[in-house]
Amino acid sequence: MSVTPRAPRTPRTPPSAVPAVTSLALEQDVFERLRGVVPRVAAEAVETIMREVPSYARPFSDAMGARIRTAVELALVNFLELARVGSGTDPAEPIAPSTAAAYELGRGEARSGRSMDALQAAYRVGARVCWRGLSREAVATGVPAATLGAFAELVFAYIDALSSASISGHADELATAGRARERYRDRLAALLVGGGEEADLVAAARRADWHPPRSLTAVLLPEGQLRAVLGLLDARTLAMSTEPAGVDDEDAGVLLVPDATGRDRERLVRQLEGRGAIIGPERPWLQVHRSFQRVLRAREFLPQPNSRGTLDTDDLLAELLLSADPEALADLRARALAPLAAVRPTVRLRLEETLRSWLLHHGRRELIAAHLFVHPQTVRYRMAQLRELFGDRLDDPEEVLRLTMALALQPTRPPTP
Repeated sequence: MSVTPRAPRTPRTPPSAVPAVTSLALEQDVFERLRGVVPRVAAEAVETIMREVPSYARPFSDAMGARIRTAVELALVNFLELARVGSGTDPAEPIAPSTAAAYELGRGEARSGRSMDALQAAYRVGARVCWRGLSREAVATGVPAATLGAFAELVFAYIDALSSASISGHADELATAGRARERYRDRLAALLVGGGEEADLVAAARRADWHPPRSLTAVLLPEGQLRAVLGLLDARTLAMSTEPAGVDDEDAGVLLVPDATGRDRERLVRQLEGRGAIIGPERPWLQVHRSFQRVLRAREFLPQPNSRGTLDTDDLLAELLLSADPEALADLRARALAPLAAVRPTVRLRLEETLRSWLLHHGRRELIAAHLFVHPQTVRYRMAQLRELFGDRLDDPEEVLRLTMALALQPTRPPTP
């Protein structure tokens, strides 16, 4: 499966993000004078950000620092161009390069694993320092108070536009990375349940940014329950959104749950109760396909859970073992119970139930009577019949073993008096 993350869109800042200030149109000489102090104001802004926003002290001090200073200068020049043209131009046009750069800056923060907190703080500090430096120069040129007020309004609207662009970039990068990671993890889950080679599994886990646990447990459940259950489980739980191999049911989903042992497994069973799930055994994470194969066998041979039930294969090992070869089990039953072949069906049913109970309770008559809801004398009578039919075979350990397996999966019936 090839995963190609969708390229994020580059936003065009809407006109409403930086409102046209109709009363502001800087004279050319004022523009040139303010343009001349841009390098100094940019350097002062960067130094202040380094001092007041510790998260940026290191990035701003290395080789990247020079590029950041250049970017701040560009942003200031674009801002002054916006102030110079006034209301005659779409305010988004002069600052488009700056908002595009701010968008990429937000994406870079997301790729670095940082939130927007530090960048937002940097914008606030930068706005304060830039306004102080530019307004000081504007006052020195004799800019009227009304123009200076409009100038201040535009400074902070401009910073808001840059901040909004960065927030968009940060959110888009997280969404893009999240979609790519989800696809990588879906592919990893498919490789795991398919029994992939160790090298392929390790590489797939690395691509998916997934740290392998000690063990995994496979769970098969209706797809409609997948997302609801996923929110209750360990964050490392893998979910397959594609139809798993060996399951001819589009409505089935697979979860691979990490480290579900002891009390954690008990909690998992409780969380899955009422969801029609089949839970496999715990296995080392590289061998979870064995857990999945057992789930498939349980799905094929055992009665399926209804909407109120869940099958835990750890509690059904004997049933799974005996159902592994249904034809062999049928042959075993026919041979082991051959002495009952000529008995009338209703009598045979009672004798089979009595023999099964006798095996389960090791011949203790009172327990057998309580289990079958009959009198102990009835148990004595039926066992006399069985002794007559089976003879010494009931004292032979090998025959007892065969009878136990032959009767182990007998369906539960109401007691027959």
